[in-house]
Amino acid sequence: MRLWHVMAALLPSLILSSVAAEPGPTEYASTPVAENYALRREQYLAYHAESPGNGANSEFMRLELGLHPDEALIHGALDTIDARHDCADFRLHPILRMLYAYADSSLLSDGALVRARGSVLGFKYWPDEPGKDSMCTWSENHHILFSAGGYLAGQLYPDETFTNSGETGAEKMARFRPRVIRWLDLRYRTGFSEWLSNVYYDEDIAGLLSLIDFADDEEIATKATMVLDLMLLDIALNQFRGTFGSTHGRSYLGSKTDGGSEATRSLTRLLFGMNGFSIGNQAATSLAVSRRYHAPTVIQAIAQDVQRDEMENRQRSGIRLEEAERWGLDYDRLEDGMTFLSLEAYSHPLTIELMTRMLDEYDWWDNRFFAGFRSQRKLLRVAGRLGLLPTVARTFERDISRNTRTEANITTYRTPDYMLSSAQDHRKGYGGDQQHIWQATLGKDAVCFTTHPARIHDESPNYWTGSGSLPRVAQVKNVALILYDISTRPGLYITHRMKFTHAWLPRAKFDEVISRGKWTFARKGDAYLALWSRNATAWAAAGEWKDIELSAYGKRNIWICELGRGAVDGEFEEFAARIEGAALTTYGRHAIYHSPSQGRLEFGWSGALTQDGADVPTDEYLRYDNPYMQVAFPADGVVVEHAGEALRHDYGALTREASGYLTP
Repeated sequence: MRLWHVMAALLPSLILSSVAAEPGPTEYASTPVAENYALRREQYLAYHAESPGNGANSEFMRLELGLHPDEALIHGALDTIDARHDCADFRLHPILRMLYAYADSSLLSDGALVRARGSVLGFKYWPDEPGKDSMCTWSENHHILFSAGGYLAGQLYPDETFTNSGETGAEKMARFRPRVIRWLDLRYRTGFSEWLSNVYYDEDIAGLLSLIDFADDEEIATKATMVLDLMLLDIALNQFRGTFGSTHGRSYLGSKTDGGSEATRSLTRLLFGMNGFSIGNQAATSLAVSRRYHAPTVIQAIAQDVQRDEMENRQRSGIRLEEAERWGLDYDRLEDGMTFLSLEAYSHPLTIELMTRMLDEYDWWDNRFFAGFRSQRKLLRVAGRLGLLPTVARTFERDISRNTRTEANITTYRTPDYMLSSAQDHRKGYGGDQQHIWQATLGKDAVCFTTHPARIHDESPNYWTGSGSLPRVAQVKNVALILYDISTRPGLYITHRMKFTHAWLPRAKFDEVISRGKWTFARKGDAYLALWSRNATAWAAAGEWKDIELSAYGKRNIWICELGRGAVDGEFEEFAARIEGAALTTYGRHAIYHSPSQGRLEFGWSGALTQDGADVPTDEYLRYDNPYMQVAFPADGVVVEHAGEALRHDYGALTREASGYLTP
């Protein structure tokens, strides 16, 4: 189909958009747009065809439309693959999709196809294959991209010899199949260590769609389909009017502070009709051209249930390292080391001996991601010979295991006007790398959260991304209590600890912000926010964070956040007055807050969270627990129901049934 045909197909939606004054395809939509999925897909294809800049992803979108690709962008992706630069696996999957789906197209030159074939046959798919590099192959998203890439490359060329490893394609398939199955099984049953990531779900989904579309193995394709269903449910349940503004296992400043900058934004517009389209998205481009995956309509219905008075979702995601045996993992098995590293358990006392063995076995000492290990190589060697590595790791555990992401118990509470989300009592006092523990979302960029800065500048963790020290957080619906106790003990990784915490509260993104004593109140439309700090606060008066950063000096602090809305709490002034007049007592690391909406809440650095004297669970959550589904942990299937739509999985039996699907 030529582009003018696509534009002709879009004309009715353009007219509708003009009449109804709805946001255009690239504009942010906070309520579901009128266009159906098929029309949104056509809009996205046309947008990409007209907007080069997404590398090979844009070019297979053009191929889908019957347009000539810009082969310079394809060769750019192949350059990255051939050089084995970090994130080469991100480029590999669009190349594999091109070879599987479009190799017979007259729109691709023989030269591009021949080079792509050579790059696929010569790539390094796993750290045990020959060659030095500084690719990250192990984190959760990279793990599935490399595993799926190796499997699908082998399937594509079963009788060819892969020039780097010396294997045939069939041999490579046999080696990678167990890795793919293990990754899928663990994520379906227990969830993601990079929980609810508005950055890395984009990469995971691209890998899953490659398996769904091209794997001939029914077990792999079906399991990948069911895992993808759950990932889309994760987004539907934990987004607020198009912004994936929840707690995240991994996220960065730009993605946390503006829903229009999330990697999942285009996917959200494509599937749910909210947010807006943009360049730079793998999941949405792969979904738009997928032949085999169709999202169940019930997932769209849940995402679009924006007028429900209240929706509370509790879910558990990830595993505890101490329970490795439960999941078939062994601290001494090299292959399992890659699974432990998908949780980024590099320096955990239980895994550090295996990690140092992997540094030798995989020749990782020169990999730039392990520069910290290289600088301590002699110490690691001596400690290893003496059997002291676990002791050393335990001594500095709170600092050097900051990347580790173990089980998270998540609460998300959503109303038509706001959303509050947090990871309950998650690794209090440990360092944090890119974990985002709690957030209040009142609009796409009207958000609030607190962190303990790790350092002023540098890679994560830094001033706003990650944490020097993680808080202890508990949430009851629209109220969160956030406790900090910052150790000033020098670490091996973060050598200097800042003695303050701060809140992200961008005044310009709210309609009204007022301060009264220790309370700061903010309004966005009919949504209200109250933020309290035990320690005195001050706004940044100059510099990059002027009127955004609210800082509170002190190693120990307690923050409290309560949200409200006009339909329930009356006028903004009435809300503020009730909160300001509420009884609030703190001592040491303990708070007792008489919330106007949730009653007497008591929470400390240790012990249970209580509401009106009764314990409120902050752990042992179900896999999912919300108005649409209750699923045991670990999951072996799901039943999801809403608005007359339904989805049913039996993971072991490989059966998936839905009342309807979103189709082009």
